[in-house]
Amino acid sequence: MAVVGHRHARHIMAFQGGAPPAPSQHAILTAAVAVPYFQVVPPQDVQPDRPIGYGAFGVVWSVTDPRDGKRVALKKMPSVFQNLVSSKRVFRELRMLCHFKHDNVLSALDILQPPHIDFFHEVYVLTELMQSDLHKIIVSPQPLTSDHVKVFLYQILRGLKYLHSARVLHRDIKPGNLLVNSNCVLKICDFGLARIEEPDENIHMTQEVVTQYYRAPELLMGAKHYSYSVDVWSVGCIFAELLGRRILFQAQSPIQQLDLITDLLGTPSDSAMRTSCEGARAHIKRMAHKQPSLAALYTLSNQATHEAVHLLCRMLVFDPLEYLMFISGKKRIKATDALAHPYLDEGRLRYHACMCKCCYSTNSGRRYTSDFEPTCSQPFSYGFEDSLTSCHRVKEKLHKFILEQQKNNEVPLCLNPNSISFKTFASSQVAQPAELPPSPHAWE
Repeated sequence: MAVVGHRHARHIMAFQGGAPPAPSQHAILTAAVAVPYFQVVPPQDVQPDRPIGYGAFGVVWSVTDPRDGKRVALKKMPSVFQNLVSSKRVFRELRMLCHFKHDNVLSALDILQPPHIDFFHEVYVLTELMQSDLHKIIVSPQPLTSDHVKVFLYQILRGLKYLHSARVLHRDIKPGNLLVNSNCVLKICDFGLARIEEPDENIHMTQEVVTQYYRAPELLMGAKHYSYSVDVWSVGCIFAELLGRRILFQAQSPIQQLDLITDLLGTPSDSAMRTSCEGARAHIKRMAHKQPSLAALYTLSNQATHEAVHLLCRMLVFDPLEYLMFISGKKRIKATDALAHPYLDEGRLRYHACMCKCCYSTNSGRRYTSDFEPTCSQPFSYGFEDSLTSCHRVKEKLHKFILEQQKNNEVPLCLNPNSISFKTFASSQVAQPAELPPSPHAWE
């Protein structure tokens, strides 16, 4: 991984128009240019900059924005231009973060000013800092009431409806990628594996997506093409985890994962396996026939009411495309339809009564928006990737994109190499292969 060191400090800072204001020795971020009358704002609370998470594609730190003293999240994407695939993935994620504008989807607040293109190897993006994530809450001793579950699930589906309306598949919905504040506001994050919908079923899509516990059966069985429904399956698994405070399908391998799913849903029909590879179908047919045991979902907790289990069963459908004319509701439900389920009525009411930004209170009462679950006004497009034929071309386009995003930015930011935490931040690394979840099973 390329490490930004002190010998490249002049390129990192990229100062223009004179000397910048003296940065704090503690803050990783500082102003990149000299701005008349600009004063570094003291932080709201004296907190050191510190790492808060890392994954396969980035490292996230909690830092202070010197322009207003607020704490923000700084995501570092290292070694961006090692190969064409990874460089295009970073460009795509960055454009998505700048494209999305929704209360339940994380978006970019700013991008750090890049150095000269010859020294441009890493990308740094600022987002809102959230206090926790759903995984930490689920495994904590903190009680989760039925109201908590409903308002969390409502926000997940609200954000997912927006993403799907933008033609975006997230492909890694899991509790750790659902950020939460103390007021229970939730945001979907981490678009490193996201991509747009592929309408042509003859075009193969990668199966190296979704953390195993939340991976849909069509992915486990080697389907070459899939749709938004893989995200809905993941949400169903998280819904059950919120109810039971434990992972629903916690297996040691993809094969065992599939076995646990069939223990609950029963042996799938031949039509339900029509997109599966031959090896996966043969594995299922070798096993003894299993009957569905969906009634076991009622034992998750006393919050697993009839309405909750009904919605959960609509999400955890083996085949997302199966629809039998004489059996209503056999198809895996869409995010839009799930939001209309009676179970989420109370969650919608609580969210819009005091948590959302789209409604507001007046002296005469609460004024509600006309659209509780808005869609994306403009679908995300891959058009920008057409000319990205080499790493150098991606580098040029990405550098230009960041500079264009900063045109109206009066005080652009850059890294402060004099910071006490800079050396640690500069050397922080992404997750190693041994720390990542297992890859999909290689069916014969």
